[in-house]
Amino acid sequence: MRIDRVELRVVRLPLVRTFRTSSSSKDHIDHILVRVAAEGGSEGWGECASPSDPYYCPETTETCWHILKDFLVPRVLGRSWSTIDELIALFGPIKGNNFARAGLEMACWDALAKSQGVSLASLLGGTRAEIHSGVSLGIENDLGSLLGQVDRYVEEGYRRIKLKIAPGWDVEVVRAVRERHPDVPLQVDANSAYTLDDAATLKALDDFDLLLIEQPLAHDDIVDHARLQAQLRTPICLDESIHSAEDARKALDLGSCRVINIKVSRVGGLREARRVHDLCLSRGVPVWCGGMHEFGVGRAANVAIASLPGFILPGDVSGSDKYYREEVVEPPIIADRGTVAVPTGPGIGHRPLMDRIETHTLRELTLTA
Repeated sequence: MRIDRVELRVVRLPLVRTFRTSSSSKDHIDHILVRVAAEGGSEGWGECASPSDPYYCPETTETCWHILKDFLVPRVLGRSWSTIDELIALFGPIKGNNFARAGLEMACWDALAKSQGVSLASLLGGTRAEIHSGVSLGIENDLGSLLGQVDRYVEEGYRRIKLKIAPGWDVEVVRAVRERHPDVPLQVDANSAYTLDDAATLKALDDFDLLLIEQPLAHDDIVDHARLQAQLRTPICLDESIHSAEDARKALDLGSCRVINIKVSRVGGLREARRVHDLCLSRGVPVWCGGMHEFGVGRAANVAIASLPGFILPGDVSGSDKYYREEVVEPPIIADRGTVAVPTGPGIGHRPLMDRIETHTLRELTLTA
């Protein structure tokens, strides 16, 4: 396969409601959509799901645009490859920049699957016809608003509730949700808001039968997480600290966590996501698919990777209607009683809607061989 043209678009979609974590607040999402055109007419779509700000990771929409335009795309244009391993070898000496890499790699996976007439899930080795979906709820101005959201999504049948927490919005919030919904699968996500000095607060969360506590300590740490995990009954799940299968191996060897959140963008693409999955599956460590408020393109890729057998916990791949009033793909990705169907059509299985994409495009660029 040879990529002859790559189109980049910064696309902005407003959120249904403001989403707040321990480090940031946003009412819209800007992501880069990547469209590749290959020899023989095959086309593929990918999504750089980087935040616009550097509060979750060092990358931003602007850095992804720069790395794609000036480094990654020029190394791929006009070059022949037949496997994703060969494609990634073309990235050469470029270090890091995982979100940028993931967007281009995703588009090439889509093009490759379409050229073979198979679904992306099938090409990745997926085994499920549907995946189980949870929801992630941000920090609210008042507890009543949060409880109302929890009630709504439990009623809609979502299989798990995830609460964002931060100092001052943690133990009592979780207690209120657990008392109201004693049987709902529940987990929390701190986005690196705590230190070891907060161990007593985090240990108090052991009382609420949580599935896991996600990334309580520093975004780049695996050492202190091991010390904290030894003090907790609740499994720690690592997110921001894991950028590769090697990171996952080291964290598991140290005892830093008992669960890993796999985000396609964070680990640099679908190939590395599958490698993290395979490592954890071989060790009996549960994984789940995290999200970055992806549009339909990236969300479809998340559905595909989450169809692999090791994804035994409900992920963040909820229906797109939870975040956006209109989607950029057809059909939209919808959760039905907490399940999302895995597409069987070629590639990602969802058709990008060019009129909507163009309406919401802030910037575009086409690069040719």
